[in-house]
Amino acid sequence: MNKERKIVTRGRRYRSIFRFFSKDMAMDLGTANTLIYMKGAGIVLNEPSVVAYDKRKDEVLAVGKEAKNYLGRTPENIAAIRPLKDGVIADFIVTKTMIKEFFFKVQKINPIFKPKVVICVPAGITQVEKRAVLDAAEESGAGQVFLIEEPMAAAIGAGLDISVAKGQMVIDIGGGTTEVAVLSRSSVVNSATIRVAGDEINEEIVKFLLREKNLKVGENSAEKCKIAIGSAYQVDGLSKYIISGKDMVENRPKEVEVTPEEIRKAIREPVLAVVETIKRVLVKTEPNFIEDVKRDGIIMAGGGSLLQGLHLHIQEETGLQCRLTEDPLTTIVEGSGIVLENLSSYQKVFIN
Repeated sequence: MNKERKIVTRGRRYRSIFRFFSKDMAMDLGTANTLIYMKGAGIVLNEPSVVAYDKRKDEVLAVGKEAKNYLGRTPENIAAIRPLKDGVIADFIVTKTMIKEFFFKVQKINPIFKPKVVICVPAGITQVEKRAVLDAAEESGAGQVFLIEEPMAAAIGAGLDISVAKGQMVIDIGGGTTEVAVLSRSSVVNSATIRVAGDEINEEIVKFLLREKNLKVGENSAEKCKIAIGSAYQVDGLSKYIISGKDMVENRPKEVEVTPEEIRKAIREPVLAVVETIKRVLVKTEPNFIEDVKRDGIIMAGGGSLLQGLHLHIQEETGLQCRLTEDPLTTIVEGSGIVLENLSSYQKVFIN
């Protein structure tokens, strides 16, 4: 794609919900999914962070749910990509286009009354990555932009009182990153971010099937397999799973049967990386905060935390109680929405 050219967007096709004044928004801009919370309305968008565009015309064909259907099945002139990788912007032009399209889906941005936007970012984000997020949002029509670290947003969305002087541990496992943080007094006192999460688990399933079964499958198929029988800990009730792909020996369509044990073994490395990161943060955390975490346990959020048995595996490895939030998929955007609704009360949580 020629980066000097502008991608033609489809924003004018969407019907405006609010005709005159742009409503303030909070956005969980994730590697796998983007969620938008609108002030006074709640969550108004939850779609895959995918853009499909015509490379010859530099024209957007689809974003979100529609674009995800293009992954792994596009002709030469069409590209379907995830413009964010490992929780940060990998392709600025396409990310900006995607944000603009999502904005148009929920409202028409008024050039005079530009919305304030709260955006969640990884705790380990660099200054360059931070600038890219700010620029992408501003060029998409946002007014004032506030950045909040994802573990902090997760804690708020989980209903924790972040202002208290005690250690509270939060794990956010998304599509591109796993973030482990200990919070106290509205600040992150200790954290670690690894770029290993749900996407890497999918990739390990793809590699396993190719290596052991001579079967080539797409990302979507691997994800469905993970959701159906993937686990980090032995879970009762899981049965064998039939997955379809291309036989790389005979070069024809094929179905193979895989077991929960095979998939658990295949994804062992990324699961181990998550556990080791948690242990590393615990080692670096002050004893007083550790006592608080032992008493209250660990909170887990993010789509990756839904891997079956993962919280049990973490409990076994750390000796700490571990529980998922009520809805791990929306906890972060809910937390950023709470911040949006009460901006004056949450000034301390924003990062510069």
